[in-house]
Amino acid sequence: MSFSDVFKSSFLESIESFTAADLAVGMTFAVVISLFIFWVYKKTFTGIMYSPGFSLTLIGLCLVTTLVIMAVTSNVVLSLGMVGALSIVRFRAAIKDPMEIVFLFWSIAVGIVIGAGMIPLALTGSVVIGIILMIFANRKQVGIPYIIIIDCDSDAAEKSATEAVKSAVSKYVPKSKKVNAAGIELTAQVRLKDEKTEFVNGISNIEGVRNATLVSYNGEYAG
Repeated sequence: MSFSDVFKSSFLESIESFTAADLAVGMTFAVVISLFIFWVYKKTFTGIMYSPGFSLTLIGLCLVTTLVIMAVTSNVVLSLGMVGALSIVRFRAAIKDPMEIVFLFWSIAVGIVIGAGMIPLALTGSVVIGIILMIFANRKQVGIPYIIIIDCDSDAAEKSATEAVKSAVSKYVPKSKKVNAAGIELTAQVRLKDEKTEFVNGISNIEGVRNATLVSYNGEYAG
């Protein structure tokens, strides 16, 4: 049997029955579930800058994946071509938030499952994932860390400011200290008592303290 005979065999050329109704049902459920993913992402977003473009990407990714899987499951030859074509694609988009990876894989997984015809699995799984993410994303955070930055003119001002901070917060951890001709810059991580920030006003009024800055810190940066 030659290569041409293998290529022309009925196995490789077989195409399963695929109707417009199947396409309509699959794409409709893909739109509905991807909109649910979009809504969950918007409600659970805790980063610095919300990206509408990424939200729309979740919808588009689910639809495209559904379409590709439908084509792959209908034709063996086409599936081999898809594997070859997608293997040369390189994505260079930077992921700024680890949670974005979860939503990307969620959209892809839903597209694969719907394209394979397992719509009940896609619906049930998406509801469960959405509920879990909503519960953990909206739970109350206890003891949010803050960074306090104090600019002082002298050692005496630094000592007074440090004592005032320690007495006003539940936890005080020095992070850095910068000394130059202009004075002293002290940076520390603190945890507030009952989320009260009025003590910063008193620190800025200490003689020798030029300014005091309190910043909420969650390990994320805008960039």
